[in-house]
Amino acid sequence: MDLLINAEKRDNKGTSSSRNIRRSGSVPGIIYGAGKQEETISINKYEIAKSLENEAFYSQVIDISLAGEKQQVILRDIQRHPAKREILHLDFQRIKADQKINVTIPIHFENEDIAPGVKIDGGIISHLMTEIEISCLPGDIPEYISVDLIELEIDHPIHVSELKLPKGVELTSLQHGDDDSADAAVVVIHKAKAVVEEEPTEAPEASEVASDQKNDENNDTTSDSEKDSKE
Repeated sequence: MDLLINAEKRDNKGTSSSRNIRRSGSVPGIIYGAGKQEETISINKYEIAKSLENEAFYSQVIDISLAGEKQQVILRDIQRHPAKREILHLDFQRIKADQKINVTIPIHFENEDIAPGVKIDGGIISHLMTEIEISCLPGDIPEYISVDLIELEIDHPIHVSELKLPKGVELTSLQHGDDDSADAAVVVIHKAKAVVEEEPTEAPEASEVASDQKNDENNDTTSDSEKDSKE
């Protein structure tokens, strides 16, 4: 998959400069790494917003066209406005084809609707992880890691160490010898909890209400008569 964005060089740095760039309809950014000098850039906000709709843009190699030349990078960080749907800043890291990099890629779950724990036992799927960090050469980065639930039963989770990885791809947790991360559950099917519904209190029928009102009136009349006889 080819991912390409166009960028322009910018000379000024700082908060004021970044604010002016956003006002002009662009997003400030930076390119760094691969032993080269850091470069400050700006990208059209509509172009980058469109690119960010593509899941692959967050983990795959991207070509940035800058001053007539292309640089291969990966997206490392996105700063967003806490309240508005606005991108404030982007960080890109240059890559080398012969150097491994760490990237976080999404996990896709397959055959969820026909998993035995769901189809037969009526369980509920719980996605404990939706992405995972891997290490590989830039050319080997997969779009996602697939997890097949075709045989998954209730309360039998699939763990990180059970994931099927493409050739040349390693999990960073396994590289670092982190046994807890390697054994972490990725997905599990739990038995659905039974919901006990309380029976609604039935409202008295109109005839019963009318009867009660009539009895109250009769009691009031009797009381008045007794009072008159005593007087």
